[in-house]
Amino acid sequence: MAEGRIVVTGASRGIGAAIAGELARRGHVVIGLSRSGTSVAGAGVACDVTDEAAVARVFATLAAQGPIKGLVNNAGAHAFKPTASLTAAEFESAMRINATSVLVACREVYGALKAAGGGLIVNLGSFFEKLGVPENVGYCASKAAVGAITRCLAAEWAKDNIRVLDVSPGYIRTDLNKDFLDSDRARAWIQRRAPVGRPGTPEEVAKLVALLFAEDIGFLTGATLTIDGGQGHAL
Repeated sequence: MAEGRIVVTGASRGIGAAIAGELARRGHVVIGLSRSGTSVAGAGVACDVTDEAAVARVFATLAAQGPIKGLVNNAGAHAFKPTASLTAAEFESAMRINATSVLVACREVYGALKAAGGGLIVNLGSFFEKLGVPENVGYCASKAAVGAITRCLAAEWAKDNIRVLDVSPGYIRTDLNKDFLDSDRARAWIQRRAPVGRPGTPEEVAKLVALLFAEDIGFLTGATLTIDGGQGHAL
């Protein structure tokens, strides 16, 4: 892949931090965006991805500083609530952080990728995008939207040599959910449902994302790549 930097959103913790670290370990120059401005690898830049104007400013500044070859849209949030009491504002908040922010970041990096002769965008979805999950309508709908955004942009920007992919994790053990996933009930349920018998790790997701940047597979675009230990395909 051409020289340039890879921007990773939500790079301060969890899966985003693992992705930033793995890309840096493989020799890529990483720019990590987060609300705090911290990143475990590369340069950290403060940016709230739900602030459209702030995202536009950050990408304009980065583009002026040099070439960009890729973007990983990882920032997001997960909230549970019974749908009968879910407000429109709460639903729209889930869509804004998980889907609208992805579209905005893709739009703002487009010019830089086109100027560089092409590039790769990896959006982080979820296997929840194809499941019916009680009390998760906002999260599931927003992650389904990530898949749709990925497919549409892949079709629209192929002429510019810009590929767009959706990496769709299953249950991944992070600092945010480890107490839940380590509970006896959750552990027993995942052992029954996931053929590999365990949650995934951020490092496993990071390795998949890094592999996509390691090889320039021009015919691979618009796809959703699920990494869920086989759970989505098991009876």
